[in-house]
Amino acid sequence: MPRPMRLPSRHDVAENARALDRTAGQQRSDSPLEQHRGRRLKPLSGLDSLFLHLETPATPMHVGAVHLLERPRRGGDFLARVRRHVAKRLHLSPVFTRQLASMPLDFANPVWVRADTVDLERHVVRVTLPPPGTLAQFEAAVARLHAQPLDRTRPLWRFHVIEGLQDGGLGFYTKIHHATLDGASGVALAHALLDLSPTPRKVEAPRRRRPDHPGLVALVGTAFKVTGSQTVNLVRQLPALARVAAKLLTSSTGFSRNLAFGPRAPFNRVIDGGRSFATASLPLAEVRRIATARGVTLNDVVLALVSGALRTYMKPRGGVPKKSMVAAMPVSLREAGNTEATTLATMTLASLATNVPDPIERLRAIQASTRAAKDVTRQLKGVIPTDFPSLGLPWLLSAAAGLYGRTALADRIPPIANLVISNVPGPDAPLYLAGARLKTYWPVSIVEHGLGLNITLQSYAGSLDFGILAARVGMPDARPLARGLYEALAELAEATDKAVAPDEHSSDRSGATPPARSVRATRRAASNSQ
Repeated sequence: MPRPMRLPSRHDVAENARALDRTAGQQRSDSPLEQHRGRRLKPLSGLDSLFLHLETPATPMHVGAVHLLERPRRGGDFLARVRRHVAKRLHLSPVFTRQLASMPLDFANPVWVRADTVDLERHVVRVTLPPPGTLAQFEAAVARLHAQPLDRTRPLWRFHVIEGLQDGGLGFYTKIHHATLDGASGVALAHALLDLSPTPRKVEAPRRRRPDHPGLVALVGTAFKVTGSQTVNLVRQLPALARVAAKLLTSSTGFSRNLAFGPRAPFNRVIDGGRSFATASLPLAEVRRIATARGVTLNDVVLALVSGALRTYMKPRGGVPKKSMVAAMPVSLREAGNTEATTLATMTLASLATNVPDPIERLRAIQASTRAAKDVTRQLKGVIPTDFPSLGLPWLLSAAAGLYGRTALADRIPPIANLVISNVPGPDAPLYLAGARLKTYWPVSIVEHGLGLNITLQSYAGSLDFGILAARVGMPDARPLARGLYEALAELAEATDKAVAPDEHSSDRSGATPPARSVRATRRAASNSQ
């Protein structure tokens, strides 16, 4: 797994926001791919379109984020304030205003067009929790909302202001289709929406633009023209891809070891639309301390924590499998500075060494596995196609997705991976929405047939915020797994402290709380909040 990007500083976040504000109008107005009157329409890329064609009622393909908010000092209806805030920033990202225009008979990928209007009363809505409004109720509400597909006749996003929390605070849950952005471009979208202070920054007024209403000739012409260029590009890439694949299959880099099938777990099965969701927030400084002390990456420690949590979860539920579980991990193919609202990512595999009882030995095994994954990614990064011909693809993939669920193949074939783990670097400075401070930044992602568990995390303001999404038929309650993350951190911190020389412990005269004890206190506080 590649080393994560460095966390953006407060200066980076501010510069990103200013750049989005300055270029928003020009970026969307002048792009030659987004027009149709004398200019070209922008079809979905092959990778983006997969998230549309593989979507079924059991497997919605949207992602999002979940926040606890500190109420702004000024009172009033926060929902109305958010709607006014979003209305002023619709032009800062194409995600807010573009929607799908389908090809005749869906014979090829649709194109993006600008919506006539964006009805914020439908896109920014209120949700009220029943008393007493605990964190568990909040997470259950997010699970229900995340199970509902987005309306494809409108721009593919929806925001939810959640009220009724026990502490008097607010919740905010965002839902955006994966066809329109990946994790990295999602951070850029957040920069367009959020601010660095309780006082929202001023943004430039949008340019007046006419809606897009492409005709039949424009749509069909775009489909055939784009398919031709996609075919040429794909043919050019295939020789390089074949050479790299042959090299990997015959090398001793550990590639074949990472391709080993995982054991079958309860969440590796055919799923329905029901979801469970849970959250955890771990101190980023402590995770970094362990990584530095053990000479591994922060991602290695994250995988070790998930591995430890899975061991704790599985012990009373049939036992820890004798074979190690395998994680599928998204890897960004995005070049530095590219904030285009599209998906530019691939997947790699890594062993989680869940069959290794000792936490330090487990971490070492994970480090070896991720090194092999990094080597594979480095060689494939320049040759993996993210766009490919789409003629007939909607029919083929939609039929395949439905058939895969109906035939229950995921219940019969061994899983290539047991779960998805994604680590998205985020801002180190607190962010604000319409004057309200974001206290958390828990991501929420996608589960699929055979991959009924997704753990996505994002660094935010000194914390690692985990969002755990599971198919309810395979994991009725995700909260025990979330608690397992705190236990895994305490276990790994204690094991790391024991490996430190005694004189290093005795040299600390500050009276500070030992790291492992501090982690246990954090875990107890999190458990009490459930």
